[in-house]
Amino acid sequence: MSKKVVIYGINYAPEFAGVGRYTGEIGEHFARLGHDVCVVTAPPHYPGWRGQAGYSRFGWSHETLAGAKVYRCPLYLNEQMRGFRRLLAPLSFALTSAPVAFFQILKRRPDVVMAVEPTLFVAPLALLAARLVGARSVLHVQDLEVDAAFAVGHLGKGGLLSKCATAFERSVLRGFDRVITISNRMAEKLAGKGAASDRIEVVRNWVDLNQIRPMQPSREYRRRLGLKPGDFVVLYSGNIGAKQGVRLLAEAAERLKDQKDIVFVVAGDGPMRPELEIAGQRLPNLKVHDFQPESLFSEFLSVADVHVLPQERDAADLLLPSKLGGMLASGRRIIVTAEEGTELASFLGGSCDLTPPGDAEALAAAVLAAKAETPCLEREADRLRRAASLSKSVVIQAFTRAALFLQAAPQIVEPAREAA
Repeated sequence: MSKKVVIYGINYAPEFAGVGRYTGEIGEHFARLGHDVCVVTAPPHYPGWRGQAGYSRFGWSHETLAGAKVYRCPLYLNEQMRGFRRLLAPLSFALTSAPVAFFQILKRRPDVVMAVEPTLFVAPLALLAARLVGARSVLHVQDLEVDAAFAVGHLGKGGLLSKCATAFERSVLRGFDRVITISNRMAEKLAGKGAASDRIEVVRNWVDLNQIRPMQPSREYRRRLGLKPGDFVVLYSGNIGAKQGVRLLAEAAERLKDQKDIVFVVAGDGPMRPELEIAGQRLPNLKVHDFQPESLFSEFLSVADVHVLPQERDAADLLLPSKLGGMLASGRRIIVTAEEGTELASFLGGSCDLTPPGDAEALAAAVLAAKAETPCLEREADRLRRAASLSKSVVIQAFTRAALFLQAAPQIVEPAREAA
């Protein structure tokens, strides 16, 4: 049965990283199933926090994208999105998009209104409008943005602002008919913040196994990346921001600069990229690139001898990095900066190596150890099995069942539990 759906969130396709990518794929999937999909969003801007070519960040516009009607509303952008500026972007979008979202919901009278966090600023209006038309409400939590903003220093901890943010978050979470999030720890935190436990579903972000698979990159492609045939490549691809702890990559490269055949390759965009580029000017073993085209992404991930997935200690369990699926699907070895006992560490089990967050010496030592050892085929098979548990063809169907209230969405089974 066809449903009318309004999706309301700051990130959407054609953003190719993070929340925008997943929300775009959700809208496309809903439309492909025959549902009437309307999206209220911002111009594509993530992760560089600047407008993409062909889109204005100052005006309102609309388009049809993969079957969904997409309405874009302006927002404040600045490439130095730190501190209070980091708050202005979602707040400006909430203000400029409110009339559009309210009108579209009242006009269309959808069956489901789905708000996406980030940003939680849009949630109150989504709830109000949904109630006025009798729609069911869903909050898709990709990022515990309030906790993360304090954890990484965008906003100061304690005081009146912290209390107001916590109270706002609690009041909003209680109102949704369903809350979908991407990890069990995030679900626990959401329940602790006021969301009803029986309304929370865990559906992880997915990876397209038709797009990303183990492969042998060509010598020509490696040459275009500035790599020599014998280089041992330590790869990071994704958002270059505060929560990702990417400064650690430059610090580890500094410690290994005398190892002439170890090269750190970073591809992506974000507020911390200029800092890495400056480090790369003095470190010949640190290369910074733009995101690679989607047609080359599988080959690019396979360039890695070892992937590195850094994150700040205080951001642990506030999000589950979406880039993890691609890393696993490439089959390559992975070093993750995570504490034992975090959900990320539990999900990966023995398939990857762990080092303490923020410890550049430990990361450098892990890279040296990876270079010295022969890749283990059993661990590679384990990584591919875990990637299979995140397959888009399966997981996006579970998301659809949960978001459109077709039936209760099953919990995504952990590979480690299957093995047990």
